Amino acid sequence: MEKVLITGGCGFIGHHFVEHFLKNTQWKIIVLDKLTYAASGFDRLRDIEAFSNERVKVFTADLSQGVEDGIKTEIGPVDYIMHLAAETHVDRSIESPKEFVTANVMGSWGVLEFARWQMAKYGGRLKALQYFGTDEVFGPAYMPEDASRWACTIRDTLQLRGVYEEWDRYNSTNPYSATKAGGEELALAYANTYKVPLFVTHTMNCFGERQHPEKYIPMVIRKVLQGEEVTVHGNEDGSRSGSRFYIHCRNVASASHFLLERGKRREKYNIVGEQEVSNLELARLIADILGKPLKYRMVDFHSSRPGHDLRYGLDGGKMERLGWRPPMKFVSSLMSTVKWTLDHPRWLWWDDEGGKSRRDE
Repeated sequence: MEKVLITGGCGFIGHHFVEHFLKNTQWKIIVLDKLTYAASGFDRLRDIEAFSNERVKVFTADLSQGVEDGIKTEIGPVDYIMHLAAETHVDRSIESPKEFVTANVMGSWGVLEFARWQMAKYGGRLKALQYFGTDEVFGPAYMPEDASRWACTIRDTLQLRGVYEEWDRYNSTNPYSATKAGGEELALAYANTYKVPLFVTHTMNCFGERQHPEKYIPMVIRKVLQGEEVTVHGNEDGSRSGSRFYIHCRNVASASHFLLERGKRREKYNIVGEQEVSNLELARLIADILGKPLKYRMVDFHSSRPGHDLRYGLDGGKMERLGWRPPMKFVSSLMSTVKWTLDHPRWLWWDDEGGKSRRDE
């Protein structure tokens, strides 16, 4: 039986990976997680009944310190490593960059050293290590219709294309994206120097069930339900909101599984949602699903807080040419997420001190 190790498996995206492999394979699943505020302890794994399945084992570890010998022994040989553990919130990275350097760079070092140990101990057993990257390493992407406006002021014409391909240059605009770029470059160095069987994925804004309420979609759900004003990230004059290619975690897990079996090593892949959605349009969709009015205010976050980018864009053509398509469409995924959240409202009311619910379900 094959075995997959998922770092950050108690977190938002990571637990969806655990659920995906439970439902779509017979593999053994190992989770390594530091259990920071974002993990909400083991709540997510309990919610998907992972602990009732003998195929799942969970260990706590601070990857920035390396994987302890005792945990290595307990884990044993693995076939795949999916490195999802990271600090991800841009605002928090602006407030406290050091935590992000430690988690995203040094944490990646710990995983890569574990991969080297696996290769030395078990020969060719390790087939792939996925470094889970982000679209934000490329920096802002401008709307194609803005090309003429920006042509005289932007020397880097890549931004004028509107989307970035996998090997385009990086232009990190906040500490979060910079530390993710640093971890990615370190991973590529390990692939080149030590022959770690690596592939890199860049993913855009993920959403789904059990997302931390500091993120945009659960925040909008909560505020709309309470009749509060939603702040929408927009441009300087408030004429247009920011936009993203939102994608459900189920689709991301599907793409990553696909790449474990069909992707090349020492290669990069963009995992992209099938349609671009503005933040304002997304808020309106959520309000419509809830059957509530939307109160909103456009805010120029970028000018007041450098590090926030109005738009991101990735080219998903490589995955399409390989034959992968998102199994779940955006609108149906959003509807199911919102309706699921209505049925499980405790996930909208967390206490950052311990990740526990402040309201009874």
